[in-house]
Amino acid sequence: MSQFLHNLSRHSDLLASRLALFRVSRFAARPWLDRPARAFSLKSFGKPSFVRGVMTSTNTDGMTIKFGPFEVTKQVFLTTPHSYGLVNLKPLLPGHVLICPLKPHKRLLDLSPAETTDLFATVQQVQKLLARLYFPDPSDLMSGSFTVALQDGAEAGQTIPHVHVHVIPRKKGDMGEAMDEIYVHLSSEEANVGGALWDQQRPRPGGKMPRIEDAERNARTMDQMIEEAEKFKTVLEEMGIASSARGSERL
Repeated sequence: MSQFLHNLSRHSDLLASRLALFRVSRFAARPWLDRPARAFSLKSFGKPSFVRGVMTSTNTDGMTIKFGPFEVTKQVFLTTPHSYGLVNLKPLLPGHVLICPLKPHKRLLDLSPAETTDLFATVQQVQKLLARLYFPDPSDLMSGSFTVALQDGAEAGQTIPHVHVHVIPRKKGDMGEAMDEIYVHLSSEEANVGGALWDQQRPRPGGKMPRIEDAERNARTMDQMIEEAEKFKTVLEEMGIASSARGSERL
């Protein structure tokens, strides 16, 4: 009996060894093992991001981009899969820009999770751009500050029913002693972008009677805004944050 069990054990071990060898040979013969492994590189970090073949771009050719009811394509300096960056018609301080979703959502809660993530990721990218141009030490993100504000609804001061985030580079003393005075200005006529955009497009009355409201608007010209947008585009491309390519060119 013991001899029988001993022989059975030997046969079982031999069978197990052959089965294991067979599995290894089958595995080694699979053609996909001959393919080179895909390399992973840290160099991809910090480069323009690809999302379904669309990436951060400075090229708006062929696009029509609106801010509420107003077309602002020429003032746009950056587009992403869900957002865009817009130079301001009435900046409170140098470098004051707006980041908006491409879809004309009226309120922040209307944005999808993907749109919300993209919106604030774009805010961060634009902060890097503005720091390069307006901070005392362009290489040090801590040498200046930012006011980042979103007026979500008319009662909060929103003048155009299209979600937009104000990104304003700040330096010591830029608003005098009262650094939080910027929030008063954001809700004042001085920052009434909606009124200024409407005023820019409305019919001009004849006669020589002065238009009182225009004295307070001080809106910039289209040429001034286009010049600033082009400057931002150049720096974004130099920093590697955005590319001048669009659409299928970037797949």
